[in-house]
Amino acid sequence: MKKLLLLILMILIGFTCFAGSVYVMDSGKPDLVIWIAPYKSQADLCVYVAPYRSEARGKDEIWYFEKYRSSADIKIKITKYKSQADLKIYYVKYKSEAGWRKSHPWMGRLH
Repeated sequence: MKKLLLLILMILIGFTCFAGSVYVMDSGKPDLVIWIAPYKSQADLCVYVAPYRSEARGKDEIWYFEKYRSSADIKIKITKYKSQADLKIYYVKYKSEAGWRKSHPWMGRLH
């Protein structure tokens, strides 16, 4: 029973550890591989980059880029190829334009 409870707890922690603070990795194993779409219509998620970390809390569509890996809630790697990506994003200029464009398995897991 204790093992089952521990397993459930670890799964729940895994789902809630993602947030809007992001660190871009050059090498290593990222939590998420993204492709930056040149057009909004190709993206799963439109992302607004916030100037402050507090703006990104609890929101999939608003990201804050961390300088240090240890400070980030999620580690991402950017790929050149659309087929290698877990998530396709498009950067927007305004917070009101940010949001999910399509239903996706990562929906609700980035905050």
